[in-house]
Amino acid sequence: MNTKSVDAIANAVLYEGYMLYPYRPSSVKNRQRFNFGVLYPRTYSDAQTGSDACSMQTEFLVEQAAVSAAIEIRVRFLKLVARSVRKLVLDQSPTKVTNFESVPTLEIDGKTFAPWDEAIECEVNVPVYSLYALAAEPLNWEFAFPAKEQREQLRDVSGQLVGLIERKQEAVQGRIEITAKRVADEIFKVQVRVENLTLAEGDAGQLTREKAMARSVVSAHVLLGAENGRFVSLLEPPDDLKDLAASCRNIGAWPVLVGNEGERDTMLASPIILYDYPQIAPESPGDLFDGTEIDEILALRILTMTDDEKREMRGTDERARKMLERTETLPMEHLMKLHGTLRGLRSLKEGMP
Repeated sequence: MNTKSVDAIANAVLYEGYMLYPYRPSSVKNRQRFNFGVLYPRTYSDAQTGSDACSMQTEFLVEQAAVSAAIEIRVRFLKLVARSVRKLVLDQSPTKVTNFESVPTLEIDGKTFAPWDEAIECEVNVPVYSLYALAAEPLNWEFAFPAKEQREQLRDVSGQLVGLIERKQEAVQGRIEITAKRVADEIFKVQVRVENLTLAEGDAGQLTREKAMARSVVSAHVLLGAENGRFVSLLEPPDDLKDLAASCRNIGAWPVLVGNEGERDTMLASPIILYDYPQIAPESPGDLFDGTEIDEILALRILTMTDDEKREMRGTDERARKMLERTETLPMEHLMKLHGTLRGLRSLKEGMP
């Protein structure tokens, strides 16, 4: 699998919606993030009559170049980590019991700490499987990520304990179902389904979206690699494969070719509809996580934020802090490049307006 060419695109998909301008936990639209590629627990999905999916499906064609043709599959997603902030409450009683209370924000030496849904990257690697083996017997590959809890002490400049950050992850488990079928000479149709099998505690009908998200597979997408085979573009298939390409049923994930133009050994099945061979603009200084970038507008808006807004943004998390620092130190000549770039010129035919 050509991971070098796919990583930048896959990461842009992975963190789409991670945080949205104005990049502060207090902003309304940052209270409901991650609208792409979310696979909820089935019980919650059923309670929503299926409007919030618990699975995604991608189908694609592989052209066999040898009898040993095989595919490699990686499923990547984010797992949410609920971060809460607790303040030390001084106990004046004789027993002096240490107590911490939850607070919406905590200021320590000019730094702001606030609750936030962080995220960790998860990847499930399915071993390389022969297309003939998959055609003979489908593969069910299950995965699980355990629940975890962590505490981080917050101290002031004098070393005095003043608060805690608590991070909590719920358990997440799921299944990847892979089937293959020979549909023409040297052509296989492959189906990959990713399903969230996490159990939702209590009455699913009363489960809030926030609690369901904690048990969800977030920003899910599938990386596909072909060995001794070539993927067929579903957007521009050869004439003799158009009908087969049209028969591929994709639900929640749409596969496109990635890499250098003409290469057909790597695909990305994304919850965001892309074109073949998508590229990150070389002028882009880094991820902005919002609306598939729009770098210039977002960079200018970040620069106009007040000091209090920037302080809150720094307290969101490490990614937000780095983005703010990068934008504030962006040279003017680099900022001007975001205004527009001429990629190429073509001549107009005679007589054209």
